[in-house]
Amino acid sequence: MLNSIKAFFDEKLANPTAEELMPASKTQIACAALFIEVMKADHELDEREKSELVALLRDSLQVREEDIQDLMQLGQEEADRATSLYGFTRLINDEYSYPQKLQLVQGMWRIAFSDKKIDMYEDHLIRKISDLIYVSHTDFIKAKIIARES
Repeated sequence: MLNSIKAFFDEKLANPTAEELMPASKTQIACAALFIEVMKADHELDEREKSELVALLRDSLQVREEDIQDLMQLGQEEADRATSLYGFTRLINDEYSYPQKLQLVQGMWRIAFSDKKIDMYEDHLIRKISDLIYVSHTDFIKAKIIARES
């Protein structure tokens, strides 16, 4: 995990002022990995889910268009290597405010709803991540409703 993150930072953030950008970039990787975990939860990779992931990376996380594919690949590698969600959720807890956490949960719901059906494994995973990042159950449900209606 560390080697691929280091390579990403070396390639994308190789200037001396990049240290200020690194925490956001680490959380972008964590968010991408969590989004990919939601995509994989139902064991069916759907193009609508992938399109929603690209939109979330571009719009919610402000990833530059030229970096989206790299971040998706890195997020996929990190999700594949991860043995638990703790590494990702710890970064989120360290760097994100509560409203940002709500936006993340809503993004996970958007991916889950993008194929027009919620699988029980997607629901379980989003609930688990929400608990790990300390999002209240009420806000978890609100995020689900907002994503379903959008």
